[in-house]
Order: sequence, then structure tokens, then C-alpha cells
Amino acid sequence: MADADTARRVLRCLDLTDLSDNCSDHAVDALCARAVTPLGPAAAVCVWPQLVGRAREALEGSPVRVATVVNFPAGGEDVERIVEDTGGALEDGAGEIDLVLPYRAFLRGEPAIARDMVAGVRDMVDQGRRLKVILETGMLPSPRAIAEASRLAIEAGADFLKTSTGKVPISATTEAVEIMLTAIREAGRPVGLKVSGGIRTLRDAALYMALADGMIGPDWATPQTFRIGASTLYDALLAAIEGGKPAPPELAAY
Repeated sequence: MADADTARRVLRCLDLTDLSDNCSDHAVDALCARAVTPLGPAAAVCVWPQLVGRAREALEGSPVRVATVVNFPAGGEDVERIVEDTGGALEDGAGEIDLVLPYRAFLRGEPAIARDMVAGVRDMVDQGRRLKVILETGMLPSPRAIAEASRLAIEAGADFLKTSTGKVPISATTEAVEIMLTAIREAGRPVGLKVSGGIRTLRDAALYMALADGMIGPDWATPQTFRIGASTLYDALLAAIEGGKPAPPELAAY
């Protein structure tokens, strides 16, 4: 596939993200404008919970979804508080919730805390909205731990598994993604994958997309099943698209 075609496909699966400490209303407006360019819409924008309402207003009438994060980035263990935070974000207009698994509780042998949090948030995220569970794979010490965390999140109701917050030294890796895709393949129901953290080039994104297609099935990776979470990838995608041939009619109309 030509770079321009690959870039268009990745753009449709992009969660365009601003989780910087100084993100503002103005920054959200700019992010949302970038998400609906004539070259094609991104899948979602992902912003802090307090900025969800601003993003919802800016994207009204567009196909771009509004995502936000809860229990982010620390992965705390207060289930009641996180469920309450989720309810507030949904009331403000979030259509997707990216929840950090309480991975420290999971690692010290208390998986019930992690399971209860995912299930509690799952009960709030309904009516076509999506729950993505961030495993923070860079903090999980072994392939077995990643596999077990993946299964726990799926069993508790995750719509997507997500690799990372991007706030720890090790983010997405091909090894972790392969383990997560194996759990998804064995889930017995549709579960998506979001790869996040350290993805800055078209080559990076295309590698993970090809891995997903190869393990689950040709062209499995669509906005409904696969996301790339990134804040810096967007410019590289636009450069590849603008330097290539015009989009086929089916993509131009997307």
C-alpha cells in the first residue's frame, strides 16, 4: 500500500490527543479543527475531562467522537471516585472513556480492585459509548502479567484494550501488542485495540496496524476496532497524504 493510502487509513483510526498539562480551551478548539480537515476526519479527539464540553461543542455535527481519560495517569484504586468521575465526563458529552487499570493493585495480587473498577465504569459507559482500558503495559513486568491483565479487562467489560498512558518510560511495544491481540483474538466477542505512547511516524503506526491485520484478519483494523493515540503523528500523516495521489472515492467521501 502506498504511503498516502496508509496514511489515510491511519488518520481515520487516529485519536488526536492533547493531554498536556497546559491544555486550554483554545488548544482544544485547535485540536478539534485539525480533526475535521478535508483530508478526512480523525476517529476521535482525546482531552482532559474538564475540557470535554468544549470539545463536544466544537465537534457538533461532525463524525469525530469525543474521548477523555479517567484514573489518569496514576492508575489509583478508589473505585467509587472513578465511577463518579466517569459519570461526570459522560454527562458533559464524552462518547469514549479511556480508563487506567489500577495496575499496582493487580500486580500485588488484588485483581478484584481492578476488576471492580472496570466493571463499575462499564456500567456507566452504555448507549453506544466505548470503554477503553489502559493496561500500562510498560509497568507490567512480564508477558504473563500483560496477558492476565488483558483477560481481566476483557472479562470485566472492556470494549478496547489500550497499551499505555504515554506518561511512563516504556509505552507501546510490539511484544505487548502481540500479547494483547492474542487475548482479543481469544475473547469470544468483539474487542478493539488502541496503541498509544511513542508513536510519532507513519512507519510506527503502519507497523502496529499491519500487526493487527496479520493477527486478527485482513483489514481488521478500522476505526471501530483499532485506534492510534498520538499528539505528534498528525502532521506526518498529512504530509504523506498531501504528497501522494488523490484519495479514492470511498475514502474521499468518508
